[in-house]
Amino acid sequence: MSNASPALLALFAVLGDLVRVRMLRLLEREELGVGEVAKCVQLPQATVSRHLKALHDASFIRKRTDGPASRYRMQPELLEPFARDAWALVRRALEGSASDADDQMRLLAVLRHRRTDAKSFFGRVGGSWSALRGELFGDRFTAEGLHAFLPADWAMVDLGCGTGELAAELAPLVKRVVAIDREGAMLEAARARLREFPNASVRHGDFLTGEGCGRAGSFDAATMSLVLHHLRDPAEALVRGARLLRKGGVLLVIDMVEHERSEYRATMGHQHLGFSAKKMESLARTAKLTMCSYRVLRPGVGAKGPGLFAALLRVG
Repeated sequence: MSNASPALLALFAVLGDLVRVRMLRLLEREELGVGEVAKCVQLPQATVSRHLKALHDASFIRKRTDGPASRYRMQPELLEPFARDAWALVRRALEGSASDADDQMRLLAVLRHRRTDAKSFFGRVGGSWSALRGELFGDRFTAEGLHAFLPADWAMVDLGCGTGELAAELAPLVKRVVAIDREGAMLEAARARLREFPNASVRHGDFLTGEGCGRAGSFDAATMSLVLHHLRDPAEALVRGARLLRKGGVLLVIDMVEHERSEYRATMGHQHLGFSAKKMESLARTAKLTMCSYRVLRPGVGAKGPGLFAALLRVG
C-alpha cells in the first residue's frame, strides 16, 4: 500500500457524509457563516459547526474571521491534487439531485436576506425608506397590490382548504370564495378564520366525489394548495377540480417540487414525492387541461421543507 493510501482513505471518510458534501457544494459557490449554512441545509448550528470542523481539519475548507463571526469557503483549486479529484467525483454524484436543488434555492434566499441586512446595517437610503414605508403602510400592501391583478368579479373555490389561509387571502380580492374540505377539525379552524369575510363560505365536502361542491361550471377559478401529493391519482383530482370551472377557467396548483424525502410517505402519508414541471405537464394533458405556467417559488429563509411550485392550468 502506498504512503498516500491512508490519507486517501481518511479523505473519503470525510466525503462519505452526505451533509458534508451538501455543505461543500454551498461553500464552493459562496463564503458563508455557520448560521447561513445551517439555514441552507436545515440543520441545527451545533451540527453544522461539527461538520465544518471536520471539513476544516481535512483542509477542504478555509476559515476567515469576520469580527466575532467565522466565515468558511471552499476553493477546489487550492486542494491537493488527489483531494481535488475525489471532490470532483463526489460532486458529480450529488449535482442535480433534488436535495442539491433545494439547498441551492435556499442559498439564494440566504443571499437575498444578507443583502437586505447589509443595506439596513450601513444605513443606506433604501433601507431607511423601507423602514419608514413599513411604519406608514404596514408590510402587506405590496403583495395585496399585486393581487389586484385578479378580476374582482371572480367566484373562486379553494379545494382542500385546510384551515382557510389561502381562502382568507383571496376573500378581500374577489366577489366570492368557497372553501371546501372533508376534515371537520380543519373546517372549524377555517370558519373561525373566514368569519370576518361576508363573501366567504365554508363547506364540508369532497371534490373527488363532488359532494358539497356545487354544480359543474360554477366557478371562474380554483386552487389546490398542498393537496395533490396526498392523492393516489393526481390526474383524476385535476379532472374533478376542473369540472367545477367554467370554460376558460383556471386551476392554480401549489405543491412541492420533486424531492427525495421518502420518509414523508410514512410520517405524513404522502403519496407522491413532489412534482416536476414535466410531471405536471403530463398530468395536465391526461386531465385535458393546458398548463400555462410552472414556477418554482422563492423559499423562506427559515423554511425546512422541500421547495414549492405554482402551476397554472386552464380549462378548454
